[in-house]
Amino acid sequence: MASYKVLIKRSAAKELEALPAKDRGRVAARIHQLSSDPRPPGCEKLSGDDRYRIRQGDYRIIYSVEDKVLTVMVVTVGHRRDIYRKR
Repeated sequence: MASYKVLIKRSAAKELEALPAKDRGRVAARIHQLSSDPRPPGCEKLSGDDRYRIRQGDYRIIYSVEDKVLTVMVVTVGHRRDIYRKR
């Protein structure tokens, strides 16, 4: 299987940096895993968008997948209580 390139929006990078240190590493590792499997078990397609959601503890990572160019774009990262309010 081909490896996908993972891109992170600037706003999502800032959200990732704002996470507590103990959780930041786990979330970053989960994002890195998207390069080998952009639709891992447990991911959910969001209704109304061509975006997906994966969970890492209490945090959610929302991203889109471009299969033609093999890229994954991380759109937003945040706590589960806040993540869906911003969109």
